[in-house]
Amino acid sequence: MKILHLDTNHPLLLHQLNEIGFQNDEDYTSSKEKIMSKIHLYDGIIIRSRFSIDNSFLDRAKKLKFIGRVGAGLENIDCEYAESKKIILFAAPEGNRNAVGEHCLAMLLSLFNKLNQADKEIRKGKWLREKNRGIELTGKTIGLIGYGNMGKSFAKKLCGFDVNVICYDIKPKVGDKNCIQVSLQELQEKSDVLSLHIPQTKLTKNMINTSFINSFKKSFWLINTARGTSVNTQNLVYALKSGKILGAGLDVLEYEKTSFENLFTEHKIPVSLEYLMHSENVILSPHIAGWTVESKQKLAQTIVDKIKATFC
Repeated sequence: MKILHLDTNHPLLLHQLNEIGFQNDEDYTSSKEKIMSKIHLYDGIIIRSRFSIDNSFLDRAKKLKFIGRVGAGLENIDCEYAESKKIILFAAPEGNRNAVGEHCLAMLLSLFNKLNQADKEIRKGKWLREKNRGIELTGKTIGLIGYGNMGKSFAKKLCGFDVNVICYDIKPKVGDKNCIQVSLQELQEKSDVLSLHIPQTKLTKNMINTSFINSFKKSFWLINTARGTSVNTQNLVYALKSGKILGAGLDVLEYEKTSFENLFTEHKIPVSLEYLMHSENVILSPHIAGWTVESKQKLAQTIVDKIKATFC
């Protein structure tokens, strides 16, 4: 079998696939059009998020048996069309779930203890203790929307704290010893913190908007390490200004390119993003929640293991 690798990944991926006996070709720079001109030669492709795999691409891939996506989500792939062509889709949420769980906890603790704000002030020679008085997690209710690999990882990290963890998921009976599954209405009634762990779908796009935010009984903190398109940034800014959202930790942004490799789809910084960039109660990171030294290796290993289990 011939595999085309479209993004760089941990070396073990190429090494182990070579050992199995696959032919591995690498092309990390060619345009999508050039890739499409030769994709008919390959049985498999390995990609992160370089470009979308749409139906026109899949129509050219006459021999394609599988797509390996070295990451958690498959939204850049026309999954329904691929499956109609009997192309197997491999993703690797198991590979970076621990990293995402730790990043969520880091953002939450930093927000509660105003660590970023305090650090910046001290670097400017300011010693403002009362202004930076924090709050504690103890007694808080953490609400998770989505309870798959990432949600479960965050819930496990919270076990060391005296908190209540609840979740809402469209799938039934996903709760476990670390998290009680509840209705969306109950989650909105009880949550002090909302953390998103949902894929990008038609249902989740623009899900966190003014109507949704105002359905919460209490003011709350928002953590988003999932997909930026789930949060309407203008509505988020309005909620931050009004105090309905007390603070936000955002690893993903609505303005990211679909490749996740660049922030802006245009050069001008949107007004809403400008506000977030200068807000003391907002922490931003560049889509790196699952981007650790360890997860790079685990993501690659997960894809190799799934290919081996299916084709060897």
